[in-house]
Amino acid sequence: MDTIGSKIPPNSKEAEMAVLGSMMLDKTAISKVIETLDFDSFYYEAHKLIYQVIISLYDNNKEVDIITVTDELLKRQILDKVGGSYYIAELNSATPSAANVEYYARIVQEKHLKRLLINTAGKILTNAYDEMTDALEEIDKAETAVFDIAEKRVVKSFQNLKELSHKTLSIITNLLDKGKPGITGVPSGLTELDEYLGGFQKSDFIVIAGRPSMGKTALGLSIARNVGLFYDKPVAFFSLEMSAIQLVIRLISAEAKINQHNIRTGKITNNEYTRIVEALGNLSQAKIFIDDSPSMTLLELRAKCRRLKMEHNIELLFIDYLQLIHPPKAESREREISIISRSLKQLAKELDIPVVALAQLNRLVETRADKRPLLSDLRESGSIEQDADVVMFVTRREHYGIEKYEDNTSTRNTGEVIIGKQRNGPVGTVRLRYIKDYAKFDNMSSPEDDYEAENLPAPREYDSF
Repeated sequence: MDTIGSKIPPNSKEAEMAVLGSMMLDKTAISKVIETLDFDSFYYEAHKLIYQVIISLYDNNKEVDIITVTDELLKRQILDKVGGSYYIAELNSATPSAANVEYYARIVQEKHLKRLLINTAGKILTNAYDEMTDALEEIDKAETAVFDIAEKRVVKSFQNLKELSHKTLSIITNLLDKGKPGITGVPSGLTELDEYLGGFQKSDFIVIAGRPSMGKTALGLSIARNVGLFYDKPVAFFSLEMSAIQLVIRLISAEAKINQHNIRTGKITNNEYTRIVEALGNLSQAKIFIDDSPSMTLLELRAKCRRLKMEHNIELLFIDYLQLIHPPKAESREREISIISRSLKQLAKELDIPVVALAQLNRLVETRADKRPLLSDLRESGSIEQDADVVMFVTRREHYGIEKYEDNTSTRNTGEVIIGKQRNGPVGTVRLRYIKDYAKFDNMSSPEDDYEAENLPAPREYDSF
């Protein structure tokens, strides 16, 4: 039997026996166990073999009891290997009832997860001592291994309709009491977008995608500002591309209505400086938390988000942008992106908040005459589309030299948010005012005169991201 040093790895022979005995007593216990355990969950070799036989009989719609299991073990010539018919009878007699099978299964799984952690830690330790290995590569491998163990945790099972009906009615009643029909989630502050989405919903994974210079960061930051400043809700913004200071300059520009280029280069008047100080006073009251750590791993991101949720009860999370998250090593880039998108969806469910990830689109969008993005344009992985509850595209036709929309209105100082997918709602297009000087999106109803440029230099490609 395996040992680590002088220690026997965590296991519970009694719990394993109780699980197998329950499965032979009651067929419904088998379906409950399958949700939690697999062949490798058992520590004892004999128990692994018995479990395999039980599952094989179950899969073939055969009776599962002490007689059929013993007979199948005999046919496979492994009855003596598992302790003979006496041991099968002992499993049965040691388990008077299958009522507690889920509890026994959780004990077995708990021991299994600990053994996996011990084995993984041993490999990490061995590789770390090897002078020929690369430290960062070993960290990647360790992260992947721990992530795989975390994936084996028990997931929440079924809830009956009666319980869910009460919860649903309570939610609907609360919405009516609030007196804000239509807005059931965190409002973006962009009226027409909120009408489509009902606000950003708890546990939703939302993707805002676009080509470079379309204003992905500007849209994300505009929404974060609205939520943190006007709705007084805590927001986290993880920027893997731009520094925190660059983001704050954008926030100041939008709040003070001063050209961001002038702020960056110090070309401001005394009056503008006063407005900047006032803007910073307002922004300092907003519950916006910015992290600009580069090349963040999934483990780091999860740990930081959990802490933010615990300490500040964040209600909305932005990540700029998805493809810059440092993934666990995988066989392909597509697989890496798939791991990231699935992890972000799981994070949204775990924290019970909307998680908004910005993402890059491939170049195919620029080959179309109307420059309108499609779901197939999501770069490197179709899994982003599958995992996301909402996929939105941000685009500005003015950037491509298109002067008019189909309805013959001007594209000047405007952008579009195309809702390409919404799991629980309609799709459509929202037109917004875009003020490039302030890197800001706003409602079309906002007076355009508020956003006329002051001493605007010639536009440059890097002014939008």
